[in-house]
Amino acid sequence: MMAYNFTLVLSGISQRSEDLDALEDAIFEAGCDDATLCFHNLIPYLEFDREATSFREAVISAIHQIETINDVIRVERIEPDDLVTASEIARRINKSREYIRLLIQGERGKGEFPLPISGMSNKSLLWSWVKVTQWLKQNQLIDDESVKIAQDIADFNHLLFYRKDESVFSRINTLNKLLSAA
Repeated sequence: MMAYNFTLVLSGISQRSEDLDALEDAIFEAGCDDATLCFHNLIPYLEFDREATSFREAVISAIHQIETINDVIRVERIEPDDLVTASEIARRINKSREYIRLLIQGERGKGEFPLPISGMSNKSLLWSWVKVTQWLKQNQLIDDESVKIAQDIADFNHLLFYRKDESVFSRINTLNKLLSAA
C-alpha cells in the first residue's frame, strides 16, 4: 500500500451551509476519514491522503464514497490539474524556474521539450502535465509512477467533465473519422 495525495473539487456544497459539522460527519461516515473539507473562494474541495494499492484505486474509492453521501454532492474534477505553467512544472519537480526555462528553450537536457497547448497569444504559456511528464521520464527526471498518475488524472478529469453528455463520445468519433479521411 502507498499513500496518495490528491484533491477532489466538489459541487453541491455551500460554505454558507447551516450545518457544515453534519456534512463533515457524513464525509467521515462515508469512509473518508483520510480527507479534509476545505473551501477556496467558496469552492468546496476535499484534500485526501489515501492509502491504496494504486492511485487509480484511491481516486475511484474516494469518488464513490463522496458521491454516495447524497444525490447533490458531485465530484467535478481532480487536482493537481493537467494544465501547468513553467512555474508549476518547476514546483512539481522541485527544480528552479530558471532550470525549467532552460529545458523549455533546449539549452539544458536533450531538447524537444513539449510544445505548450495554450497561451500563444497570451502572456502565460500552458503545457499538458501529461506531455511534460512523458518528456521528463524520457530524460530520466521522474519515474514511471509519476507519468501514470498524471495520465490517470487527465483521464479522470475528461470523464468527469463529460460524464453527463454521452453524445460527446459519438461527436469525437465522428471528428476523428473526418480527420482520418482528410
